[in-house]
Amino acid sequence: MSATLAPPAVLKGATTQTVDTPDGPFTVIEAEGAVLSSGWTSRPEDLTGQVHPSLRAARFDPAASSMGSVLDAVARYYDGDVDAITAVRVRQVSGPFRAHAWDVLRAVAPGAPVTYLEYAARAGNPSAVRAAAGACANNAAALFVPCHRVIRTDGSLGGFRWGLPVKQRLLDREASRVPAS
Repeated sequence: MSATLAPPAVLKGATTQTVDTPDGPFTVIEAEGAVLSSGWTSRPEDLTGQVHPSLRAARFDPAASSMGSVLDAVARYYDGDVDAITAVRVRQVSGPFRAHAWDVLRAVAPGAPVTYLEYAARAGNPSAVRAAAGACANNAAALFVPCHRVIRTDGSLGGFRWGLPVKQRLLDREASRVPAS
């Protein structure tokens, strides 16, 4: 995996970097040690729309950046340590249900995807399937908040902002790293 510097930071004081992965270019926008947005694109402008307006307006301290640890976690994930991403801090802003749902999503184990119904129940409201799906759709920190681990009740993939082939490869990668019982 090689790192290449992206165009100047798209948020005041944030750091943006793109790395090559087996699933294509992966760009991260990080500020003060936390991922603000990430996804399989080489264009930072594809990520800024997912960042909450309050964070886009914020001014971050570039000296507090820690992109190295974030990119190290990405490299370790792709090298087979699928749990490496859980240690990366993420900063997203939303209402109470969605913010809680993102925290719950980070607890979904690699290799053990859940349905949207199960995800809604884990988030505390089994009848809020659409709200749970909305939390996935509005997740700015792809990979680090693993919305790819949520599938439809019938076992089909559902949606994924970065494309169903990427979602399937992520799920396959994680399933192959889970020890057999």
